Amino acid sequence: MQQQKRQPELVEGNLPVFVFPTELIFYADDQSTHKQVLTLYNPYEFALKFKVLCTTPNKYAVVDAAGAVKPQCCVDIVIRHRDVRASHYGVIDKFRLQVSEQSQRKALGRKEIIATLLPSAKEQQQKEEEEKRIKEHLTESVFFEQTLCQPGKNRTASSGPSLLTVFLGIVCIAALMLPTLGEVESLVPLYLHLSVNQKLVAAYVLGLITMVILRT
Repeated sequence: MQQQKRQPELVEGNLPVFVFPTELIFYADDQSTHKQVLTLYNPYEFALKFKVLCTTPNKYAVVDAAGAVKPQCCVDIVIRHRDVRASHYGVIDKFRLQVSEQSQRKALGRKEIIATLLPSAKEQQQKEEEEKRIKEHLTESVFFEQTLCQPGKNRTASSGPSLLTVFLGIVCIAALMLPTLGEVESLVPLYLHLSVNQKLVAAYVLGLITMVILRT
């Protein structure tokens, strides 16, 4: 009955394969990294057979390249880099981990793991830190550009009315306070007396200035 329940899942190539890590990085100047471990997990209720394949098998030694893993258990697969040389720096190799049910030959699932040899762990760390700083700098630059480049309406609202607008408003108010032509009893010199039309113009301009100030 259990075989019948899980049989629909056992389609060739469709079974999820759980392995960690999915990327192996070897450093030429750090011998401790020349040995890496892949962990294959079996969360299923049936045992799995596994097999490890590689695109460049002459560069690596795989301990227990084939074996089995019990239900709901895991197994470690040791991979050693045995051809560390400068000509292999940056070359991406691939491992393929195939799994199948113990009673069958067809591969139920497969997972690819990439492997790369780099010259120095310190150089790689410095490169990553430099890329991180550049990314942070670009992020800050974009933030400040967005902050400074706000719509003109918002900048006007924060800055308030201009000095010229305020000055014109004061002039209009002063013009309205001056005496009108024809007023005899006034201490203001005659040349400062304004006509009715001049005061109407001053009142009109003052009204426009008031509207501009209120909008800002």
